[in-house]
Amino acid sequence: MSIVEMKVPVIGESITEVTLSQWLKADGDYVELDEAICEFESDKATLEFPAEAAGKLIHVAKEEDDLEIGALVAKIDTSVPKPDSNGGGGNSTIEAVAEEKNETVAAPASSSSHASGHPSPAAAKIMRENDLADVKGSGKGGRITKADALKAAGAKKAAPAPAPKTPAPKESKPAPIAAFSRNTSRKKMSRMRRTIAKRLVSAKNTTAMLTTFNEVDLSAVMKMRKKYQERFVEKNGIKLGFMSLFAKACAKVLMEMPTVNAMLDGDHLVYHDYVDISIAISTPDGLVVPPVKNVESKTFAEIEKEIKALAGKARSGTLSLEEMTGGTFTITNGGVFGSMMSTPILNEPQSAILGMHTIQQRPVAVNGEVEIRPMMYLALSYDHRVIDGSSSVTFLVKVKKLLEDPVTLLLDL
Repeated sequence: MSIVEMKVPVIGESITEVTLSQWLKADGDYVELDEAICEFESDKATLEFPAEAAGKLIHVAKEEDDLEIGALVAKIDTSVPKPDSNGGGGNSTIEAVAEEKNETVAAPASSSSHASGHPSPAAAKIMRENDLADVKGSGKGGRITKADALKAAGAKKAAPAPAPKTPAPKESKPAPIAAFSRNTSRKKMSRMRRTIAKRLVSAKNTTAMLTTFNEVDLSAVMKMRKKYQERFVEKNGIKLGFMSLFAKACAKVLMEMPTVNAMLDGDHLVYHDYVDISIAISTPDGLVVPPVKNVESKTFAEIEKEIKALAGKARSGTLSLEEMTGGTFTITNGGVFGSMMSTPILNEPQSAILGMHTIQQRPVAVNGEVEIRPMMYLALSYDHRVIDGSSSVTFLVKVKKLLEDPVTLLLDL
């Protein structure tokens, strides 16, 4: 007997543990070389684990087990031959009879595979959003892929709505009184949610975090977007949003104030001659913050396209580890959920995070007169060990001025 041990591989520098989220092949199944046998959920992404040899799969770890790098996941017995679809192929008489009767001997991999009917994380999300139950899988072993789910969702939307049926008259009965429930349920937190929890607690406990506030009048920005939006979309194929304007304004000020863009490493400060802005994106599994790199050198259209691509991957669970790594500053927009004001928590090891909030039409004093303007509160949380209070206030004031006069941002003044 020849056994190949399958162990958790090195996934990334900062990843020391993963969770076995689900088996894609059942215990005892025959697997081919490089065929995905299970999925790992790391701190940052979900990854498929391919077989290192062909043979019979023997499960060692269980679903939802937390495994350290190098831990044993499964074994593959390479001495087991691949099952033959005709039961060995040595009896020519049986083959002839089967051919004469047009009988087809099904390969066990497609009918009994553990992956059959199981959706990938991206496909599962699409199925939940579109209320899909029965989707035919075209992936390995009958697994439901993202393309399968998208196709089924498109077919459902294209199908005509069934004509409403006229309900038969029924005798009116008093509605039953709902009994009070005292039930509880218990579910293990996902690897991502546990990581988020640990990092947030660490940021609160290990940094000298403070928050400073200001407000910005977005009249000029909204007027500019309204005037040039159509031409911007026509040229670039994407809308000019608030996020690229805020990111570009922050990047300009961060290049002028390198301390706000710095990180603490022991007794040293690490300064960056570039700006990688992490954009907070809400997903069903939690908040992720993939960075848009070199924002200081990108155009508004390039920033918008990259944010859109990262958001799509984040919500479908297909972000790579490289796309999740890095960042020197973070922007989070609670305004999309209606937040009026908040104090965002630092995204370690970064030293500052900007919180955007909802835009409210409010009366403000302009040149001695009261006017109704679209106003937004800004919040900058920062690590006081790295950034002084005066620097944090100056940073917010400079960002405010750029956004209230966006021509200075476009002309790099």
